[in-house]
Amino acid sequence: MTYKQVAIKAGNPNAARAVGAIMRTNYDPTVPCHRVIHTSGVIGNYNRGGPSRKREILMSEGAL
Repeated sequence: MTYKQVAIKAGNPNAARAVGAIMRTNYDPTVPCHRVIHTSGVIGNYNRGGPSRKREILMSEGAL
């Protein structure tokens, strides 16, 4: 899902940046924040290892 799609599901389509802020500060391993990407398809950053780790996890899950 994209940050915007998550915001829409949460009930506020204008809150994509807020979703990003929440994901940036989330360290709960049960929340799959590595699965959220930019609308443009860019992977984006990941607070538990950077974009390369995020790409690695997505590839291991078959999402890339």
